[in-house]
Amino acid sequence: MSASQLSERFNAAAFFVDRHVAEGRASRAAFRVGGRAVSYGQLTDSVNRCGNALVSLGVEIENRVLLTLDDSPAFAAAFWGAVKIGAVAVPVNTLMTPAEYEFLLNDSRAKVAVVEDAAAPAIAAIRGQCPFLKSVVLVSRLEAVLAESSAMLAPAPTCREDVMYWGYTSGSTGAPKAAVHSHKDFVAAADLVGVGVFGIDENDLVFSASKMFFAFGLGNTLYFPARVGAASVLVADRMDAERALSVIARERPTVFFAVATLYARMLQVPDAERRYDLSSLRLCVSSGESLPAPIFDAWAERFGHELVDVVGSTEALHDFIANRPGKARRGSSGLCVPGFEARLVDDDGQPVAPGAAGHLLIKGETTSPYYWNRLDRTRRTMLGDWLRTGDMFSRDEDGYFYFAGRSDDMLKVSGMWVSPAEVESRLLEHAVVLEAGVIGRTDAEGLTRPAAFVVLKNGCYPSPELAAELTAFVRDGLAAFKAPRSIDFVDELPKTATGKIQRFRLRADHR
Repeated sequence: MSASQLSERFNAAAFFVDRHVAEGRASRAAFRVGGRAVSYGQLTDSVNRCGNALVSLGVEIENRVLLTLDDSPAFAAAFWGAVKIGAVAVPVNTLMTPAEYEFLLNDSRAKVAVVEDAAAPAIAAIRGQCPFLKSVVLVSRLEAVLAESSAMLAPAPTCREDVMYWGYTSGSTGAPKAAVHSHKDFVAAADLVGVGVFGIDENDLVFSASKMFFAFGLGNTLYFPARVGAASVLVADRMDAERALSVIARERPTVFFAVATLYARMLQVPDAERRYDLSSLRLCVSSGESLPAPIFDAWAERFGHELVDVVGSTEALHDFIANRPGKARRGSSGLCVPGFEARLVDDDGQPVAPGAAGHLLIKGETTSPYYWNRLDRTRRTMLGDWLRTGDMFSRDEDGYFYFAGRSDDMLKVSGMWVSPAEVESRLLEHAVVLEAGVIGRTDAEGLTRPAAFVVLKNGCYPSPELAAELTAFVRDGLAAFKAPRSIDFVDELPKTATGKIQRFRLRADHR
């Protein structure tokens, strides 16, 4: 849906929540939690009560509300409650340090924080350093707070372009920064991606291993299903391979979202295809990091499902490049999502030759107009209508995009560009490799050479002979100059909370 089709006065909470009650879907399930259903009528009641509770705590239109919450009905109530009163919902990770919460509370100037009890000690430790924070509501007290609040609440008279959500980036290259998004962005993302690409309809049950405090998980679990009156599975626990498989087998979702790392871990579970029934799934989506071809192949072979790789960002709210269900191309991130435009340019902003790697710029209705209080970063990233993603891609003659790496991760070796993602993908084709990270390392002559860090599968052990074998394996599949000059075996790779390899930490730790 185009923003121009929405009325000037528009409130996303009324659209994604209240609309279902008004149109006769009050008894329809919005969520499944621990085997029980939460209806759209119950959701509307809790959203209204939460919105009134926030007003009673002094939250006004455009104020920020920090949400440090697990995937639960409380998250949905607090998120949509804040949006309905015209405030700005700011979901953040539940596993941060006190110093990280201090930064987020002061940067956002949140007046109220709604937090899990487990995060309360971290918030309490720094509350004295957060002058804007007036109230903290614990989840254990939320039910009592809601019971004291009215179930009647009219939506605030917000405009479609009013800001309703701040998505803090993972901060993999510095302090987190908040990309701002409006009410109309959520409708556009739901229509262009949730409906337009994934085909989600009222009969779907969605399960996302990526949590709602991430922009990817927020779409998957919260507003994609709500766009069409579908339901999603809420699991508060952190997701590991066995838990993900058991949730799918028990709850029988039709759509599953996860990062490539989790798919790789699920493939390592012994006899998983016999122990867990995944036949309910019609769609498996991978995002957050490049999907290596060997994982694509293994998932199809083991479970009989296609992995649909997609690319998005917090700055774009959700995806802008995606494979299409039933037509996923192995090793590719897919085609430009209809409603978006994409360009690949060189360092001077000129178009690159077909097949060459270039900086990816995108243009679409859901791109953030700015970062909060980050003027320099805004000017470098938001280029008028275009968004500089920070990713390097190539594009083939059919329009399919292939991830080459982050702009600051690309290596210049022997005068030629080397994509870390390409070398990592080749390493992952070897039978013993579970994960791989590739960076540039300066040799004795001051030249940049590829260096690989490898996590081995269970039952496999490092040795100089294996390192030599892996180097030869890469050389056999890629140009010789792309082969790693050194291979270090490690127990784990540094990653962001979303599962992306932090190559900058590898560079810092292994110069």
